Amino acid sequence: MPPRLLALSDLHVAYPENRKIVDGLHPDNDDDWLLLAGDTGELSPDIEWALRTVRERFATVVWTPGNHDLWTHREDPVQLRGEQRYLFLVDLCRSLGILTPEDPYPVWRGAGGPVTIVPLFLLYDYSFRPDGATNTEQGLALAYQTGVVCSDEALLHPDPYPSRDAWCRARVAATISRLAERDPALPVVFVNHYPLVREPTRVLRYPQFAQWCGTTLTADWHVRYSAAAVVYGHLHIPRVTWHDGVRFEEVSIGYPREWQRRTIRPGVPRQILPVPEGGI
Repeated sequence: MPPRLLALSDLHVAYPENRKIVDGLHPDNDDDWLLLAGDTGELSPDIEWALRTVRERFATVVWTPGNHDLWTHREDPVQLRGEQRYLFLVDLCRSLGILTPEDPYPVWRGAGGPVTIVPLFLLYDYSFRPDGATNTEQGLALAYQTGVVCSDEALLHPDPYPSRDAWCRARVAATISRLAERDPALPVVFVNHYPLVREPTRVLRYPQFAQWCGTTLTADWHVRYSAAAVVYGHLHIPRVTWHDGVRFEEVSIGYPREWQRRTIRPGVPRQILPVPEGGI
């Protein structure tokens, strides 16, 4: 089998069932790459174990954080908050030889390439508002009234930014500058914890939760930057959708209570490139 570009997200290895899945991950080819689209774990020792495990097995690992990776739990031996926690995780990845959003973008030159792999760290800005909410305050008020509130509000600190949405806007601006440095002749594969467009969140059981799922500032990136594919997680609804002719791959494992109800085997990395025979 030729080398493949594979992807997973939402490993949540604090769950023993998920830890077993990650411990059982092995490439079919020693040159396979693995894209990790966030939520490896909640505590730094769990995150390090998972990252070290996959790095020892895959030729190249590309990581971007999810919201759970950025939580500051009282049980975590690392009590860094906000941007300092993110930079701690970047340093951890670099010590293991894992690529992050802060590193030069690698180019996949295997079958289906060449394409530039672009890991994104963008967060969200509450712009995926519930119907009827005209601003962030109204959207959050509706979420609190209905009891559908992301744990980020207590555990994901934006320090030194005044808010999570301010951090998001800063990350978007910085990423646009970096994207201008890529080779414009190559298509990209975006790797982000959140979908770049609002549409995948329309199937959420609780639509109020969409506020913690991305930003409208990236709504045209898959077109503007000639994306070959967009890899994301967070929603725990693994599937393929198409937007403006671009393939969006939700690649999460999710929680055991979720994947145990599915007929497909959990934790099988999704093949991004080459496009599987017969298409998607």
